[in-house]
Amino acid sequence: MNTASIALIYGTDTNNTEEVGIKIAKQWEDLDEDVAIHNIKDIDLSTFERYSMLILGIPTWDFGGIQSDWEEIGDTLSTLSLTNTTIALYGLGDQFGYADYFLDAMGWLYKKLQPTGATFIGQWPTEGYEFEASQACTEDKKHFVGLAIDEDQQFELTDQRIEQWVIQLYAERAILME
Repeated sequence: MNTASIALIYGTDTNNTEEVGIKIAKQWEDLDEDVAIHNIKDIDLSTFERYSMLILGIPTWDFGGIQSDWEEIGDTLSTLSLTNTTIALYGLGDQFGYADYFLDAMGWLYKKLQPTGATFIGQWPTEGYEFEASQACTEDKKHFVGLAIDEDQQFELTDQRIEQWVIQLYAERAILME
């Protein structure tokens, strides 16, 4: 029996999203929190409903493309019942090579999960990124709906961003649990 209350679920084709997920889980472990890591292709949708918190990772491909394992279940995501679940998203993309589609898949995932009743945490500032458009931006364009990672152009910032984001998530989750 898994005792973790947090699941990190990712989809990947190049292993970058998995590697970032492992770093995120390690940061949680440094805060004495167990995280169960799952590849989306290896689980069924009931896994989403077994945890109180979900950290979901998705890369954006080329011109706004959705990672194939996430895309396969996209239409069923909105049918999940996640009313008592907290969700944080992280996305990978290339802000210079695909500036008009930066992190669009994370925005797609956010929209698919909105009808589930989940509470979303972990918005991340858009400051420090150079892109033209993103479906992952909040309405005011000052934040992304989750952590933005660019392993192509800003790989040297990844570890620092992960560390800051996990501390942010930890604090936001604590407020929700009060």
